Amino acid sequence: MVSSSQIIRRLCLLASAVLTFALAAGSAQAADVSSNWAGYVAVPASSVGSPFASVSGSWTEPTATCTMGRESYSAVWVGLGGARESATSLEQVGTDADCSSAGRPVYSSWFELLPAEAVGVRLAVHPGDRMTASVTVRGHDATLRLRDLSSGGRFTITRRMAKVDVSTAEWIVEAPSICLGTGACRTDALTDFGAVEFSATSATAHGHTGPIADPEWSTTALELRQSSLTGGRRGTAAVGVPSSSLIEASPSSAAGPEGAFAVRWQEQAVQGERSAPPTLPGASGGG
Repeated sequence: MVSSSQIIRRLCLLASAVLTFALAAGSAQAADVSSNWAGYVAVPASSVGSPFASVSGSWTEPTATCTMGRESYSAVWVGLGGARESATSLEQVGTDADCSSAGRPVYSSWFELLPAEAVGVRLAVHPGDRMTASVTVRGHDATLRLRDLSSGGRFTITRRMAKVDVSTAEWIVEAPSICLGTGACRTDALTDFGAVEFSATSATAHGHTGPIADPEWSTTALELRQSSLTGGRRGTAAVGVPSSSLIEASPSSAAGPEGAFAVRWQEQAVQGERSAPPTLPGASGGG
């Protein structure tokens, strides 16, 4: 089950994600950068004449690499809506690969119908499990399905929503955020998940079903970039020179009838500039 703290993180994450990037529609697999989403977002072409009715995809549950004393979070999901700045709804279902402060990996499954909170699913998930998921919207009814092909476990639920968003379709790996009661949010550290392999990705609009690269939609590839100050603890920075790590999650190209692609996690040290020595009161700047 997803803990209450994880639910708060997920809800705030999606509200934050709506504001984090502007969708670059109108070009096939254009690139954009997000602070919390990595993967692909699709928009129906004007010729289709209608929004999406469903989205689906499969992935292999990644293995979380954890470090003692460092909490981190990651979510893998498929969904409809929530990608535009003005969005207030999002229908999604997926899994988590998180790390506790004790350095232990935690795996879970969930669904969310924004603006309602995320709901934990009683479907056990293990690294290496082959997962498949779908979201289908008819009118105001959203049906979410999640199946573990490795164990045979499955989950299905239909909920009626006051408002739905079916303007976009997504296949995403996500860095959750935590929000305070004041509404202020910050993105949590992204779990080192190694790689998430997606396949059998498809969406349906106006009776037409196709993969991510289908010419009936405009597709944007999202690269997640997250910077965290490490204070020179890597031992590579000179004294007085801050160092930080740049964490990236980048999708490969998604081509072919299966729409297969991978999102890969990587981290690299970033050297900062040496700070200027302080000027003492009364000291001149001359030689």
